[in-house]
Amino acid sequence: MFFKKKSNILFRYYDSFGYITDNRNFAYKRLDDNREDIGDKILSESGAVFFSVLDNHPQIIGELLIKISNIYSDINIKLLERDVIEFYSTLEKAGFITSGDTFRECDEKDEKFSYTKILDTTFKKNLSNNQMSTQDYFQAFFNNKPQLTSLHIEITSKCNERCIHCYIPHENKINNIDSDLFYNILNQSREMNLLHITISGGEPMLHKDFCNFLKECRKNNFSVSVLSNLTLLNEKILKEMKSNPLLGVQVSLYSMNPNIHDEITQMKGSFEKTKNAILKLVENDIPLKISCPILKENKNCHNNVVKWAKKNNISVGNDYLILAKYNHSCENLKHRLSIDDVNEIIENIVENDSEYVIEIEKEAEKKKNISENDFVCSVCHSSICISENGNVYPCAGWQDYSVGNILNASLKNIWYNSEKVNYLRDLKKKDFPQCLTCSDKEYCTMCMVRNANEDISGNPLVINKFYCNVANINKNVIRKFNKKIKTKV
Repeated sequence: MFFKKKSNILFRYYDSFGYITDNRNFAYKRLDDNREDIGDKILSESGAVFFSVLDNHPQIIGELLIKISNIYSDINIKLLERDVIEFYSTLEKAGFITSGDTFRECDEKDEKFSYTKILDTTFKKNLSNNQMSTQDYFQAFFNNKPQLTSLHIEITSKCNERCIHCYIPHENKINNIDSDLFYNILNQSREMNLLHITISGGEPMLHKDFCNFLKECRKNNFSVSVLSNLTLLNEKILKEMKSNPLLGVQVSLYSMNPNIHDEITQMKGSFEKTKNAILKLVENDIPLKISCPILKENKNCHNNVVKWAKKNNISVGNDYLILAKYNHSCENLKHRLSIDDVNEIIENIVENDSEYVIEIEKEAEKKKNISENDFVCSVCHSSICISENGNVYPCAGWQDYSVGNILNASLKNIWYNSEKVNYLRDLKKKDFPQCLTCSDKEYCTMCMVRNANEDISGNPLVINKFYCNVANINKNVIRKFNKKIKTKV
């Protein structure tokens, strides 16, 4: 009998337990994929040992038992075999591993992401051996100490496009990360049991070691997302992307009209390169998401991008709220939609995308019971960003607020001991008293970097009224839509 861990499973070993999870937090799905994610599971100390010997390639049970018996040398091999097979059988039913009578059978059961093939969904969930939820378990184990799970690394500030709405001032797009520094960051990330890494730029494919970076992430079992315009995609990069089963790519496509897309990127021919690269990723079954930021320049044609993405079974998202430059110049906001434009866009989305209404209402329901002691957002609670020069920021857009530098202190030290990190971590909803009493709070997403970038002094506590107006629009449009539905019924 052969066994292997599924290629989309992440495993982390802690002092007294193990943790396994699928790629549910990070992977992009095709549009018609309604499968439930298999979730995660806490493993006992012995379970963690049993799982740790599994690989992405099938191994015969005898090989696995030899590895395990080297650790549990005082246990009878037959007794050990019974326990191991029973444990693997449970994990297979839950969707974390595969088995087979032959190497090939075991390997073929590990179904990879596909744009065409319908994948199996018959997994039994909630098989955790602890009574509490995984997150509650982690909170109890770490005494509510924030754990870094996601790291955004900007491997270059250089970019071959000049997008008119970019939040990074063009004069600052000049450096690549030192390759040794990147590998050092990966080592530190693995020591902290981090799960997910986003690689971006600038344009990350401009870095000469981009492929090597992906390869090293794969070797270390990180879930990887790449943010790229894809104009520099080549066969070497494509091959590594195919080898990286956890990889997801996010790319911006502004219009199906080449002139409008190229006007926004200020790079002639960029539309054809990006569109063709997207189709190449689809052809090679590489998980992909199209982002379509909506600006004044493409507000009348962004729907064509959505239609084209749906036609190709690609996940797609609209973003009608662009971020101001991090130097507070706000120069790029001349391309941002007016409030009237936003109202029109939201009305259009609500009429044509039922999922948008469901998601907004789901979030609104959660926010009904907002407490003054709830934290504001995930920055410095589970995620952080490192730029190409080693500066560490709360998030990618907030680059005038360095919380440390990885060249001067370890990632772990910055995460736990930086005064600025702890300041942001200690901010609560009560620090925004006007938001707690706002009638639109259920439809608002507080974002401190939006506040900071548009405030001349960079103060994240200064409420940005533009986003208050957007929250009000969301509330009114969705209520109007629901009233219309009830009237029809």
